[in-house]
Amino acid sequence: MAMPRYSVADAKNSLPRLIDRARDGEEVIITRRGQPVAEIRPLAAQPVAPVGTTAWLFRRTRARPKVDITSVELLDLLYESDQD
Repeated sequence: MAMPRYSVADAKNSLPRLIDRARDGEEVIITRRGQPVAEIRPLAAQPVAPVGTTAWLFRRTRARPKVDITSVELLDLLYESDQD
């Protein structure tokens, strides 16, 4: 089943209804001049803190930005600077 599509103007005029649809689990595509430019979709469920973990620490850990480097690459970079 294809996702419903709405022009920017239609979406602007019916945004509360589209948000309700997303809350109910439906995904909607917004188009401009017939080309898809955005999606409205439900948020993924928020992770729950493991038992025994303080909630503030769990939230702080989840809020950190992702790093696109492995620990091996990081160590290589650190040792590379020592060799220079």
